[in-house]
Order: sequence, then structure tokens, then C-alpha cells
Amino acid sequence: MTASLPLPDRPLRIGTRSSALALAQAEQVRAALAARGVASELTTYTTIGDRRLDVALTAIGSKGLFTEELERDLRSGATDLCVHSLKDLPTEDPEGLVVAAQLEREDPRDALVVRPGIAARTLAEIPHGAVIGTSSLRRRAQLRAARPDCTVVELRGNVGTRLAKLDRSDCDAAILAAAGLRRLGLGERIVAYLGAPTWLSAAGQGAIAIQCRMHDPVVRPIIAALDHAPTTRATTAERMFLAALEGGCQVPIGAWHDGRVLHGLVAAVEGAPLLRGEIEVGDDPVAAGRALAARLRSEGADAILAGIRGGAAPAVAP
Repeated sequence: MTASLPLPDRPLRIGTRSSALALAQAEQVRAALAARGVASELTTYTTIGDRRLDVALTAIGSKGLFTEELERDLRSGATDLCVHSLKDLPTEDPEGLVVAAQLEREDPRDALVVRPGIAARTLAEIPHGAVIGTSSLRRRAQLRAARPDCTVVELRGNVGTRLAKLDRSDCDAAILAAAGLRRLGLGERIVAYLGAPTWLSAAGQGAIAIQCRMHDPVVRPIIAALDHAPTTRATTAERMFLAALEGGCQVPIGAWHDGRVLHGLVAAVEGAPLLRGEIEVGDDPVAAGRALAARLRSEGADAILAGIRGGAAPAVAP
């Protein structure tokens, strides 16, 4: 820790969900703090998104499913910082809070996992009529576009729960975030990575966000020192694209900044219509995200999103 940053006089309290993946991510933050001479301890939470596994995420609501309880205690001072998967956070910071840093990003791609007995090594090799599990409307839309012969079913739960359901043949294959599998030491379960330009992940996928009180004079500078600038630059472009489309976690919008180009996707839940686009990012990730969103809006993205929000299946002119 540089001399210009005052050290706290007690361990910092880190708010985190209690799942194995969330704890693994929080431990990364704790280790990063420890490397800079800052002690910390974990405070664990079970959020509404963790408790309501009996219904689809879209039936619960779209905001704060995995963050509300953590942010409440952070705002009150019960904790000093929170660790989130960036893709779970709304694109606008809640009042009084800010994402002060992002750790270096893990692999942002989605991953194909199959049950025992399925020999497929790509999405195209999944048997005709197979059952594929996911809890994401974005993944559902892309699956229906790529494999309309397959049945897509709801697959909720933490990573271990979803893999257990797969292994007992509740479905033939599943799509999960590669980052989560790799962070839990389960990378060997991945049979194929799904990436741009043919498949897009959620905006910010693979990035760990560290959130603190906006005006905390001690904690915010300490957290800011952990930021990995290339990750923040890439996710800024992706999340600005999402924000400009007024999208959220439960809308079929995909985005990935590959280091040079921002790829974007908007799709109807049934996989059609589906729009894709890309743009050179240059020096301004905010402008790039907005520009790509405007381009897809001009091609019919608003009609697709209005149909999703209204429960209709819009037609888009070619």
C-alpha cells in the first residue's frame, strides 16, 4: 500500500453472497487487499435470487436479485465493501454507492457442458432434439437461433447445483459462464467455449466488481488501487451498450469487447428476429457502446425489446 493511502484501523468487512462461486470471488479480493497490507473479513448473505430457486428469474423481477441485501448493509455501514459478479449489477450505480474497481477479468465466454454419455464436443454436435438447460434469456434466444430443434429448459441454482442436475440427466447439456467454472476449478467440465462473433456473453461477464460507498474517504482509494484498467475499459463499452438499449440482466442482449472491437446482439426470446453488430472501440468506450446501440436501434432493436417487454413477438424489416 502506498504511503499516500491511509490504512484502516480494523479489518475491512467484505459483503458477499454465500455460494461457492461468490466466496471464491470474495477470496480473490481479500487476497488482493492482503497483498497491499489491508486485512479484511467476509460477511455472507443469501439473496432473494439465491432463495427463490422454484421460479424463473424473470418472474421475480429484474433488479437487485443478487445484490439488494448486500447493498443495504453497505449503505448503512454494516460492511465496508461488496464483491459482485459485474454482470449481476444494474448499469447505473445505486444511490450513494459506486463500483470503485474491477479485478482482472476471467474468460468472458459462455461454456457448453454436457451430461455423461453425450459425446458432443461442439454445440452443433449436440444430438437432435436434445434438452439444454439455462436460466438466461440471452442464452435461450441464442440457443433457439442456433439449434431450433432442441428443447430449452429452465436450469436454476448455483454452479454445483446445475452440474448435479445435468449429471442426473435432468437435461442433456447446459450453458454456463466459463469464468464461474474456471474459478471453481471445474474447467475440465467445459467441452466447448462459445464466443464472438457467433455467440455473445452478458455485458461484463467474467469481471469481479468491488463496490463501496461513494464518499468513503478511506475505503474508496484503497479499492480503487485494485482496479485492472483494461478490464474496466472493456466492460464500460459493453455496459454502455446495454444501458443505451435500456436493457438489464433478464433481456436477451449480448456484448463483448474483444480488445479492439465491441460486438453486440439483441434478440427476441424465441431466437428470431436477431440483430448483430460490431464497432471499433477506439479511445472512448462510452461513445462506442452508445454508437453500437444506436446502430442496432436503427435496424429494429427497439421493436424487438418492446415486444419482449410487452410479451409480443415483433417483426423486424429486413
